[in-house]
Amino acid sequence: MAEFQNPQQEPGTERRLLLVFALTFLVIMLFQFAMKKYGPQPPASKPEATQAQNQQTVPTAQPATSTGTPPPTKSRPAKNVAAPASRQASGETETVIENDLYRIVFTNRGGQVKSWILKDYKDRPDGNPLELVNKVAADKYGYPLSLWLYDEGLRNKVNSALYVASSTSSQAPAEVTFDYSDADVTVHKSYKFDHSYVVETQTSVESKGSYVTAFPMWPAGFGDQIKGSDYAASQMAYQYDNKVERLAIKKISSGGTLPGPLHWAGIEDQYFAAVFIPQDPQNAAVVTLRNTIEVAHDPSDPKNQQKDKVEILGVAVGNLKNPTSDRLYVGPKALEALEKIPVPGITGAEPDLRAIVDFGWWGLIARPLFLWLKWTHDHIVHNWGWAIIIQTLIINLALLPLRISQMKSMLKMQRVSPQIKAIQEKYKKYSLRDPRKAEMNVEVSALYKKEGVNPAGGCLPLVIQMPFLFAYYRMLGVAIDLRHANWGWVHDLSAPDPWHILPIAIVVTMFFMQRLTPQAGMDPTQQKMMNIMMPVMLGYISLNLAAGLCLYWSMGNLIGFVQQSVMNRTTLGREMREMMEKRARKKDK
Repeated sequence: MAEFQNPQQEPGTERRLLLVFALTFLVIMLFQFAMKKYGPQPPASKPEATQAQNQQTVPTAQPATSTGTPPPTKSRPAKNVAAPASRQASGETETVIENDLYRIVFTNRGGQVKSWILKDYKDRPDGNPLELVNKVAADKYGYPLSLWLYDEGLRNKVNSALYVASSTSSQAPAEVTFDYSDADVTVHKSYKFDHSYVVETQTSVESKGSYVTAFPMWPAGFGDQIKGSDYAASQMAYQYDNKVERLAIKKISSGGTLPGPLHWAGIEDQYFAAVFIPQDPQNAAVVTLRNTIEVAHDPSDPKNQQKDKVEILGVAVGNLKNPTSDRLYVGPKALEALEKIPVPGITGAEPDLRAIVDFGWWGLIARPLFLWLKWTHDHIVHNWGWAIIIQTLIINLALLPLRISQMKSMLKMQRVSPQIKAIQEKYKKYSLRDPRKAEMNVEVSALYKKEGVNPAGGCLPLVIQMPFLFAYYRMLGVAIDLRHANWGWVHDLSAPDPWHILPIAIVVTMFFMQRLTPQAGMDPTQQKMMNIMMPVMLGYISLNLAAGLCLYWSMGNLIGFVQQSVMNRTTLGREMREMMEKRARKKDK
């Protein structure tokens, strides 16, 4: 096929065009150099008109599957692009901030916290004031109020640099700042302290004249975490309006970004929390951190060298578009403290931090139960163990009508049991698909109606009690007030009974209560088996439960045993026992 050329393209045109472009480019470069050297200089205070955009990958998955790349952000021009003056400390120093609740020690290396002691709480091994910084994990993965940057090299630089601190010690209310700058990077950190557990934080990082996304972190758990079970109780939580999300360890990836909006976000274990409250909820985001460390298998036995690998959580919270301004709550998950921390903008829920305390499905019951227990402690007995006993007594007395109703229902069922059995024998020959089988249900219903029997009457009281009991169980599991609370031989009602006396009491009281309680419709052989197997099984489960829970459980059984003994001596109870003994004699024949 013949080759057709552009009629406007003469031979050698491409070569001449390339030569023209090369000469033009050279002239432009020389002209720019001359203008820069001899032309008028722009004012130093004016920012450049344009900045290069820093395009980054958008994570589309939840934190559990996020790749760790940041959401799309632009490099924001700094207020002054002139080369900053170098500002660095010559050596490492410490700054101590203190109030009635905590003692915080900052180091100017990274402008971060190396110690955060809560004065009103004790650690488990030694009884010293509680250190909330997990030293082992922090040495490996970073200290509180270090900065998270998506550029790992820049992150390591700003967290290891020597900052210039504004002071070395102060009593709250106070403010301390940390500043660092060199030819490329400028970092400013500001912290304000008052008489509460809240710290106001402001952080900004500039790199080569542009703001860089940088989030303050709480990167590595808490100092009260000693055993593997303590670490397993960790989770991340965040809230926007009335929606609170809680992510367990297995649902979290390290370096994953969760974009907002959000009103607060942080990590928590059973009793303590570190929660960031962004000043700009709409542009806030969370970076989730999940790492591993090794801890002693049995911290109480120094000779045991066995180690367990555990996972430890952290978070970084900040602003995607501007320098970050947060409030940080670091302290106990105590309602009286959390309800004093306002969170503006929340709709459909209480505008404070009370949602951090997770009462579970039965929160409507569990929270009033806790407030009642606390009132009993504060105004009547001033001991959490005795407060539990008093509350357990009142609860069981309140449930006594249900127990009586249950016995009456069981007695009525026993009375009509022979007639029901006769009806069942009458229709025994028909299959379940036979229409005449339905007539059996009609006759049984008519008998129930005639004798005033409610088939669900025996189960309904138990169904009513179950939410109540679950709520109490949940309430005692999250009540920080029981942590290190003494009662008798028990030195910590939030930990298992060291002598296992309460679990044994659960077994014994349940065994005798099972023997005393009439169990209508149950075969005597099965009843004997249940009287042994169930108490032993529940006693085994209770070995590792908190002593406060075991105290509530065993006292409830003991009170129930006394109630059942009295009820068995009433006319109703004697009739019930006689009917069951008569039935047992027929079985033996």
